[in-house]
Parts: sequence; structure tokens; C-alpha cells
Amino acid sequence: MDLLRIGLIGSALLCSLVAGIALTFASVVMPGIRRLNDLDFLRSFKVMDRVIQDNQPVFMLVWVGSVVVLVVTAALGLWRLDGADRILLIVATVVYLVGVQLPTATINIPLNNHLQAQDLGSLSDASLHDERIAFEARWVRWNAIRTVFAVLASALLITLAVRLEGLP
Repeated sequence: MDLLRIGLIGSALLCSLVAGIALTFASVVMPGIRRLNDLDFLRSFKVMDRVIQDNQPVFMLVWVGSVVVLVVTAALGLWRLDGADRILLIVATVVYLVGVQLPTATINIPLNNHLQAQDLGSLSDASLHDERIAFEARWVRWNAIRTVFAVLASALLITLAVRLEGLP
């Protein structure tokens, strides 16, 4: 198996794992903590995010690794692929980087960082409610968008992998 195919399989796997993380937050984590009062909701999210921000190794390997492996694979593919195969790889890469990683960096992480900076115990009930309102709907909406794009990128990468293996 050549380096391009290894990269493609690695990209498909890692992007699919990111899609799974985003889907888990969309379908289980956020609906679960949504039922909590404002303080408990914010604290719960803050604690989960702290695990990630402390560079949890498996999470970082999957999240950052997906970008690295996909970009390297795309570079190899630009050199080695042509036609529909090249287009599939370019589209998958753009979908993933623009639809998943860009919103993560520009929306979700800044929301998380703002929440991390808050001393929740010192906020009034009204301030806690305002913080939750400013955080929750926007974070959930953009996570749903990231989920859709991560699934789409994964499907495109899997489609390309199947095409390159000559399977029906």
C-alpha cells in the first residue's frame, strides 16, 4: 500500500472520529446538560472543555491529527491524482477545513475560552443566565454545522478510498 492510500485511510478514520465527537456533543452531551440550571450547565461544560484545553492526548491526536494527515494526503493527492479522484479529495479537504476546523477556531474555541475565563461562582443568577444565553445557542448551532461537514468530508474520503481500491 502506498503513502497516498495510507494517508487517505488515516484521513477518513480521523475525520470520521472527529465527526463522531461532534455528533456525540450534538446528540448526547449538549441535550443532556441542557436540562441543568444555568450554573450547573456552565460548570459542566467548563469542566468538559478544561479536559480538552489541558491537551487530553487522545482528543488532541484525533483532532489535530485529522488536520495534519488530511493536509499531507491532499498534497500527495494533488500530485498523484487526477480527474474525479482529485476533485473528491480537494472537495473533502475544503469541506473539512472550512466547515469543521474554521468554525472551531473562530467560533467554538472563542466561546469556550470566554466561558473558561468566567468565575461562575461570583456571578449573579441573572449574569449566569446571560452567559448561558450568549454561549449555548451559538455553540450548539455551530457544533451542528461542524457535525454535518465532518460527516460529509468523511463520506467523501471513504468514497475516494473505495474508488481507489477499485471496489464497486
